[in-house]
Amino acid sequence: MRPPLVLTVAGSDSGGGAGIQADLKTMLALGVHGMSVVTAVTAQNSLGVQGAWELPVEAVRAQYRSVVDDIGVQAVKTGMLASAELVETVAELLGSTGVPTVVDPVGVSKHGDSLLASTALESMRRKLLPVATVATPNLDEVAQLTGVRVESESGMREAADAVLSFGPAWVLIKGGHLSGDAVDLLTDGSEEHWLRAPRHDNRHTHGTGCTLASAIASQLAKGRSVPEAVADAKDYVTGAIASGFALGGGIGPVDHGWRFRQDTDA
Repeated sequence: MRPPLVLTVAGSDSGGGAGIQADLKTMLALGVHGMSVVTAVTAQNSLGVQGAWELPVEAVRAQYRSVVDDIGVQAVKTGMLASAELVETVAELLGSTGVPTVVDPVGVSKHGDSLLASTALESMRRKLLPVATVATPNLDEVAQLTGVRVESESGMREAADAVLSFGPAWVLIKGGHLSGDAVDLLTDGSEEHWLRAPRHDNRHTHGTGCTLASAIASQLAKGRSVPEAVADAKDYVTGAIASGFALGGGIGPVDHGWRFRQDTDA
């Protein structure tokens, strides 16, 4: 039988830890067929981003139509979109596709490198977030999009309300930058789901956000509800973080294949 079909619309990470590469690894690990629309190419390694080049809008649109019009898709995940023009183009494409969409509003890399033009923020707020089934900002992205700065778990509700005001059906506020347990808040404005996991003492966490968003999209493509999809994705990412490994001279990636190795060891 054919596996569920999931499309990632994101940038390429030449180091293989985040972006398109992380998305496709996650989709394979979770049993769906991953497809891709490359929006930008980065020169990137464990130390940071040395360069980034966005693709023309025509190339992004052509990739998307090529996949969706022939193969079809059951869920979409977006990542690095770089510019206002690309954000608006992708939002338009998603609006006409009508499948669950996970928007990871990527603004900066793990190393603090900017991956979204400041001029694109308004397009992200007004065009892309309204078509999201789930938006998955981390606390830095919340501040970038809304001006709300979260210093503790008690501030996560305010952050969620601020992001929901832009129109996504659900928002997952990722509290990974706080101290203590790794806690996230999923809400649609009426119901809340607090997701907690032990914080693993591992600095090799490159690609966490991309991996989580792709895992959510993969579960949505399987027909899971949003709360079920997010809970399953959180479990997968927690294991990937625990198994993250050193690579190069800086921050290594999470281990997308940790379940494969766990099954082999068993």
